[in-house]
Amino acid sequence: MSWLETHAYAKRRFSLVSTATPTEPEINLIPFIDVLLVVLIFLMISTTFTRYQELAITLPAASGSESQVEVKQIHIAVSRDGRFAINGKVTDRSQLSNALTQLSGQADNKKESSNNLQVNIDADARAPHQAVMSALEAARDANLSNIVFSSQTKK
Repeated sequence: MSWLETHAYAKRRFSLVSTATPTEPEINLIPFIDVLLVVLIFLMISTTFTRYQELAITLPAASGSESQVEVKQIHIAVSRDGRFAINGKVTDRSQLSNALTQLSGQADNKKESSNNLQVNIDADARAPHQAVMSALEAARDANLSNIVFSSQTKK
């Protein structure tokens, strides 16, 4: 006697004829819901929300005219290698103070106050710090206090 003959349930299991009814396939929704929740969480985390950091204001209107005081500008250019130019004319570091004093003196002769003189320092991004400080010292030596640094916006 063999083992299959003694065990009746084993005989049914290994028989070639199938007597059991076929089961209907069913869709398991739990993994589907898990995947959808993961996608939803990913979208919630990765979405950037727009935040308005400016105030919404409406500027008031004025009926006045523009100021009649014209500001005279002195442009000091500082190159990448530390050279200077005042209003387009190349100048040595030693002559920088004298040239600014002459320009401020010409403004005083024309009855313009030194408050109306504006010094624009146009320094290269890679200009040495010492060269920019020399331009500031020259403006201070010429008693010019209205100093502006020029820059450009990033694109």
